[in-house]
Amino acid sequence: MAETTASGYIQHHLQNLTFGQHPTGGWGFAHTAAEAKEMGFWAFHVDTLGWSVALGLIFVLLFRMAAKKATSGQPGGLQNFVEVLIEFVDSSVKDTFHGRNPLIAPLALTIFVWVFLMNAVDLVPVDWIPKVAAFITGDPHLVFRAVPTTDPNATLGMSLSVFALIIFYSIKVKGIGGFIGELTLHPFGSKNVFVQALLIPVNFLLEFVTLVAKPISLALRLFGNMYAGELVFILIAVMFGSGLLWLSGLGVVLQWAWAVFHILIITLQAFIFMMLTIVYLSMAHEENH
Repeated sequence: MAETTASGYIQHHLQNLTFGQHPTGGWGFAHTAAEAKEMGFWAFHVDTLGWSVALGLIFVLLFRMAAKKATSGQPGGLQNFVEVLIEFVDSSVKDTFHGRNPLIAPLALTIFVWVFLMNAVDLVPVDWIPKVAAFITGDPHLVFRAVPTTDPNATLGMSLSVFALIIFYSIKVKGIGGFIGELTLHPFGSKNVFVQALLIPVNFLLEFVTLVAKPISLALRLFGNMYAGELVFILIAVMFGSGLLWLSGLGVVLQWAWAVFHILIITLQAFIFMMLTIVYLSMAHEENH
């Protein structure tokens, strides 16, 4: 490994390929974590964006291929897989979403498959993709993180998109007055107008915190679990570079054991993100009187 210490190796693998404006005014890639920090808010994590778009295109192309080859006769393996996946998501939506909106099922399917694909990149050995990127660019010290969901910017971006839909449908279904009333007249109410007016700030504080907690919990739950999983794989990779035969042998066992267990994690996290999205949007469609 290019890094001389275990801590350097870990830091190298936890840094994103960042593009932004240097303090000197020029634009380019950051070579260190300090440079990436100096670029500020408008810096882009190129690896996160690139892999997110690429995996999204893979999802679209696979499902498009399945749709074009779909037949009412004996279906192929891809058609069978897609049909089972669609039925699974559709049943989840029917069981959880109590409104009527043709957008919810396609949105849930997109979230589940896209998040799963992004999570699944974590099963690729931690050095393989960064080494390929370094070979292509000719920079042996290039930093490159291949798992988009280990970047809080990606998970927060997805959760904020869901949050925007929550606000949109809350206003569309309940109206501006109904939405404001939901934030100010619940959970505490009174028939006395004066008492109700006094309760408005308390209700707003509680309901506003609950509302804002939805995208934050969505983002941090996915990020936290995937970041921890990635860190475990990196620590196992450090064992391979220790130079000790018995430690490398233990690393092989742990690598396979954690990979098998991690398959459950990446699937569960995609499912949880999808289900919470459905639940939150179902709540946005409920009219409170």
